[in-house]
Amino acid sequence: MTITPEALFSLANALVLPAWALLAFAPRWRGTQRLVLSGLWPAFLALAYAALIATHYLGAHGSEGGFSSLAGVAALFRDPWALLAGWVHYLCFDLFVGAWAVRDAQRRQVPHLALVPALALTFLFGPVGLLVYFGGRAAFGQPLSPTSFSS
Repeated sequence: MTITPEALFSLANALVLPAWALLAFAPRWRGTQRLVLSGLWPAFLALAYAALIATHYLGAHGSEGGFSSLAGVAALFRDPWALLAGWVHYLCFDLFVGAWAVRDAQRRQVPHLALVPALALTFLFGPVGLLVYFGGRAAFGQPLSPTSFSS
C-alpha cells in the first residue's frame, strides 16, 4: 500500500479537528489541558511536519524554488509532498496560536464565549483569528502591552 500526499492531507485534517473541538467546547477539561494546552498536540503536528520535510522536501524537489520571490515559493509548492508539508505547517501553527489564546484568555479572565469566535477564525484564517482575539481581549480590559506575551 502506497501512502499518498492526499491520504495524509485527509488524515492531518481529521486529526486536528478534535483538538479544536476541545479548545472550543472543553477548554478546562483535564484532557484538553494535557493534550492541547500543554502543546503536545501541536508538537505532534510539528513532528509530522519535520518528517515530511526530512523525507520529501529535502529530496529531489528540494532544490526547486526558494523564498526570495513569490514565483520561487510557488515553485516550492509544485510538489504535492511539499504542499502537504506547508499545510501541516499551517495546521500546527494555527493550533498552537489557538491553544495560546485559550491559556492567555484563562489567565486574563477573558470569558470563554468571547474567545470562541476568535478560535473559529484562527482555525479558518489564522492571523485574522488572532486579531479578533486581541480585539476581544482589549474589550475586556486586557489590551496589548509590552508584557502581553509574558507568563
